[in-house]
Amino acid sequence: MKDIVVVGGGSAGWMTAAILIKSFPEKNIYVLESNDIPRVGVGESTYEGINHYLEYLGIDRESFFEYTNATVKLAIQFRNFYKESGEPDFIYPFGAPTFTKEGSSLDDWMVRKNLDKTIPVTDFAESYFPAAHLVKHNRLTDKNHYGNFTQTLNTALHFDAIKFADWLKNNYCLPQNVKQIVGTIEKITTNDNGVDKLFLSDGTTVSADLFVDCTGFKSLLLDKTLNEEFISYTDLLPNTNAWATQIQYKDPEIEIENVTRCTALKNGWCWNIPLFSRLGSGYVYSDKYTTHEDALEEFKKYLMTELKIPRTKEEVESLDFRNIQMRVGIHKRTWVKNVVAIGLAAGFIEPLESNGLFTVHEFLFCLIKTLQHDKISQWDRDVYNKATKKIYDNFVEFIRLHYALSLRDDSEYWKNNFNRTFFNDENSSSVFSHLNDMATIKMNSISSMPLRGGNGWIATGMNYFILDSVALAFSDILYGNLDKEKIKIVFENLDNNKKIWENLALESETSYQYIKRKYHSE
Repeated sequence: MKDIVVVGGGSAGWMTAAILIKSFPEKNIYVLESNDIPRVGVGESTYEGINHYLEYLGIDRESFFEYTNATVKLAIQFRNFYKESGEPDFIYPFGAPTFTKEGSSLDDWMVRKNLDKTIPVTDFAESYFPAAHLVKHNRLTDKNHYGNFTQTLNTALHFDAIKFADWLKNNYCLPQNVKQIVGTIEKITTNDNGVDKLFLSDGTTVSADLFVDCTGFKSLLLDKTLNEEFISYTDLLPNTNAWATQIQYKDPEIEIENVTRCTALKNGWCWNIPLFSRLGSGYVYSDKYTTHEDALEEFKKYLMTELKIPRTKEEVESLDFRNIQMRVGIHKRTWVKNVVAIGLAAGFIEPLESNGLFTVHEFLFCLIKTLQHDKISQWDRDVYNKATKKIYDNFVEFIRLHYALSLRDDSEYWKNNFNRTFFNDENSSSVFSHLNDMATIKMNSISSMPLRGGNGWIATGMNYFILDSVALAFSDILYGNLDKEKIKIVFENLDNNKKIWENLALESETSYQYIKRKYHSE
């Protein structure tokens, strides 16, 4: 494994090259990219794991902010996923909940919600996550007095993915002796070890010990050359297409938010991703329930009604719209012989919860762990394939939960989702293992077993509570038969936390002011 060729120069390709040269400076790392193949470049929103990737590389976040038009992201906000309208927006905040009193737990809020049904689900995040108050008022701060919340770990980023790839290439990879090969593949030959040689249009021949396929949905090496089986997930995740556009700001002070906003529509959902220079927006939908033309009209209506500053019909019609057909699923194996696929070439879920670049850096961490061995055996490849498939399936389950708990039935798209079977012999033991556990807890538990982590935060936002009124009937297990004095103290603690965090948020700069001062002041 001395010579490694990364095929494809998009964000997946240069993220791969960067982590390989960091981990194995003694190896020869090449990136083959073609000027004739356009890059997808839609992935502009990241998950908090991006910080672990940047930290591993030793990259200071500030160094690429200006070039990539980056902004800071504290959470993902959801609108109209639970019902068509009338429900408050809820957020999935990053980081762990903050408990300021010994013995406090998520049960405290669950008991409160059961005793007072009028409390909105938004109160959950505001009771345990200091950053929820920054989101509420669209503020940012560096001050380190927010419990578990820290800027470097409990945030994610919005940035231009194409510019991020270019920044990694020119400021990290090439200076560290990654070699760039510019050319277009005309022919690929194979042998018993997998891919033998790549023949380029200029007559150049490229060979390697390992080829990393970063050729996007085309999956030129793993799919087109080695014919590895692709497992479609469209029965679980119905969205097949996305319309995308870029919008210039009218008032960045208002429009630059510290969240990725997701709004459910009749045939899918829309994203808002605020970069520093512009707003990225798109509509993810299923062509099984609507035409591309009707989806575009639905998206245009969204832009004229749902943005922080809605655009006029004339302004919307002047925008450039691009349709992207998504290949939803994953290859049965993402490492076959001497080819390993990263990014879209390996598989894709859908844009919800910003998982595109997430699978890139998580698969890459698995890859560099494996490549520490002098020689790669079939055991190593099998372990890698099992690990990456589990990462993928766990995220599929997380995404599916957003749809599973929805009560919308205002279109065929949502009616079909509403009546979908989740737990059958075919998928419950693999893709939906955690959801199966969640259902078991819900049905069998009368004690305190709240969901934690991403599934728990989404479930709470969708009005699905493990600790419900039936469990509360056995309250002696939890709060000494609902002792009024104990309950009063618990609720006062929640309220005091919210007041402190609210005041701190109000003292902070707006997201636009903070980002401009810290990263774009020049």
